[in-house]
Amino acid sequence: MEKFIPFEKLSKKEQKKLNAEKRRDWNGITPVTRVVLDSKKVYKRKPKHSEDYE
Repeated sequence: MEKFIPFEKLSKKEQKKLNAEKRRDWNGITPVTRVVLDSKKVYKRKPKHSEDYE
């Protein structure tokens, strides 16, 4: 059984190792905001029909 050592008292190398284990894995995906090509067509701020024809 390992002796419990508080995180603050661990060496910087050990803290780095523990933090790396806690981090989530992205499974090959880059964590960058991406634009879906079809989403540009879905939402438009301009009205479909302009009100100039009145």
